[in-house]
Formats: sequence, structure tokens, C-alpha cells
Amino acid sequence: MSLSEPPHAASADSATLATRRLDAARHLLKPHQIRESWALAAQPWQRNAVLAGLQASLAAAIALPLALVSPWPHLVGFASLGTLAALFGRFAPQAGRGRIVLICAMWLTFAVLAMSTTAWLGAPYLLQLALLALACGLFFFVANTGQYGPPGALIFVFAAGAAMGHVASWQEVVERATATALAAGLTWLICVATETFRQQETPEAPFPVEPVRPLDHRLVAAARITLGSAIAAFAAYAAGAAHPGWAAMGTVAVMQGTHLHISMSRAMQRMSGTVVGAGLVWLILSQEPSVWSVVALLIFLQFATEMIIGANYALGQILVTPMALLMSYLAAPGAAGTAMAPERVFDTLVGAIIGIVLAVVCSTVDDRIYLAHHHAARADRRSR
Repeated sequence: MSLSEPPHAASADSATLATRRLDAARHLLKPHQIRESWALAAQPWQRNAVLAGLQASLAAAIALPLALVSPWPHLVGFASLGTLAALFGRFAPQAGRGRIVLICAMWLTFAVLAMSTTAWLGAPYLLQLALLALACGLFFFVANTGQYGPPGALIFVFAAGAAMGHVASWQEVVERATATALAAGLTWLICVATETFRQQETPEAPFPVEPVRPLDHRLVAAARITLGSAIAAFAAYAAGAAHPGWAAMGTVAVMQGTHLHISMSRAMQRMSGTVVGAGLVWLILSQEPSVWSVVALLIFLQFATEMIIGANYALGQILVTPMALLMSYLAAPGAAGTAMAPERVFDTLVGAIIGIVLAVVCSTVDDRIYLAHHHAARADRRSR
């Protein structure tokens, strides 16, 4: 505050900012925002989504059985993480998909290696949570800068979270990273070999490309996501959750939205889809399926998810939730089971709520103006 500024000016400005954020929150809670969250979107690039799902499923169909019959069947969960590299780069130029899948394969391996090494070095669990929050911001920055496309930072964060906990030896660190890297390498080979089947863009139908934001915008967004992820993870930990990293993932999913209305839709879709998906995986795990049955389900879910997630994120979450929990079941069967399902719901609620609150609190004037224009345009279309 300057010397010439009235004493009450700063408090008045603060009150105005708070009012504007409350206005933004009211916009996000309007009924049509809820209806938007459940709307089905057209999928003009369905062929590429189907291909990505097939590539991931084929990689899983080869890598996971090989892991199970190898001398290291306990590494099957980390091999499943490597197959997720196929989900990236579906909108890359013709010569760029292989490069993006290979880079993402390396980041997946790095996430497992770094967090496993941290655990092996004896880092307390709270420190691991703090590092996971830093990883959320880092992977958001990396995915956006590299323009890897959907699913963005979430897959890397999931891989890092799966590697948290206790690691007994350096050999276990190497085994985990090797299993991830080999499966990811196989996935890359499959993607390169089947590139010819991918639908290519044309001048009349170009690929959807999100412009790269300025460096300072990306750094600020990464810092916000790090803060939100840390709050969510530590809140879930304080509440007694066994997998608080899942709460951090929920925050990332919400806060990586490019606009406030997208963040709100993601929050609602992730919460509702997770509730239904958790019910499905509870039914599955309550039957105590064999590891081969779990592998077969993962292969199916990887394909089915890509078929529908482009139409509506909530529908995709109904299948993503069982897939994620079944991968966790394979990676740590001793610490898994039906108890994971309700905890997944709790962690997702914590992460999504914290994510949308922080998205509003940390919003810029431009964010709020865009939100107001978005809702005004929608109201104008309805009135015609």
C-alpha cells in the first residue's frame, strides 16, 4: 500500500478479490455446469483412441504373461505400468508419435526408479509424500512442455505412487525399473510397428493441438499443482488413508484443466466415475480372482477405457478406477484387496475437492473472465 493510499484501500481490494472468487464458485455450482459434466462429446478421432487402446492391450497381453512365467512374477504390476506408454502421442504428427511414446516410456521408468530409490534409501513415508507432490508439479510441466497429449501427467504420477513404500534392497530397485523399462520398450516397438494404422490429420481435419503456454505460466501452474497435491496427500494421510498418493492424483486431474469450468467438470466426473468404478472393483476383488484373471481384465479394461473416455471423462473413470486398482493389486498384493475400493473413493473425493477449491482460490482475473464469458455464451445459446 502506498503512502497516499487510504488505510482501508488494501482491505477493500482484498474484499473485492474474495467476492470475485465467490462469484466464480457460484458459476461453477450452477445446474448447467453439472449438466455439462455429464454431456457426451463427439469423438472425431475415435480411430486413434481405439488404436492406442489396442496397442496398450497388445503390449499387456505379451508383457504380463511373460512376467508371470518368469523367475520374477512379483514384478508383473510394474510391467503393467510400462504398457501405459501407448496412451501418449495419439495426436502427434506422423513422424513424431514414436518419439513421444519412447520419451514417455523413459519418464515412466524414471518415475519408478526415482521413487523406488528414495524408498530404498530409507526416506520416511512423509518425505516420500512430499517428493510425490513435487513429482506432480514436475510431471505436469514436463507433459505440457513436451505436448505429450492425454492422459498427461497422471500416468507418471501413478507410476511414482505405485513405487512408494518399503524397498528392501538395491536389487529390488533395479528389478522394478527393469520390468517397467522392458514392458515400455515392447510397447514402443508395437506402436512403431502399427503406426500405419493411425488416422492422420489433413488440412480439412487437423489434430487438436493445445498451444504451449508461456514458460512463466507453466511454472506457476506446476507450483500450484505441487501445493495442491501436497495438501491433498497430507490431508488423506492425516485421515488415516493407506494410499494418500491417490488423493494427490485427484488434485492433479482437476488442477491440470486449462479453464475453471473444465476443472469443475473434471472434479465432478472423477468423483462420480470413481464411486461407480470402485463398486465394480470391489465386486471383482471380493471374488478373490486369480492373477491370470486379473491380467485378462487389465487387457480388456485398457482397450475399453480408450473407447469411451473421449466421450465423457466420468464414463472413462468407471473403467479407469478398476484398472488402476487392479494394477495396484498386482504390484502389491499383500497390501491390497477389497479395502482399496472405499479408500479410492475417499482419496478421490479429498483430492478433487481440494483441487477445485485451490483452482478457484488461485485463479487469475483472466480465468474468471473466461468463466463468465463461457457461461454467458451458453445462456445466450439457450435463449435463442
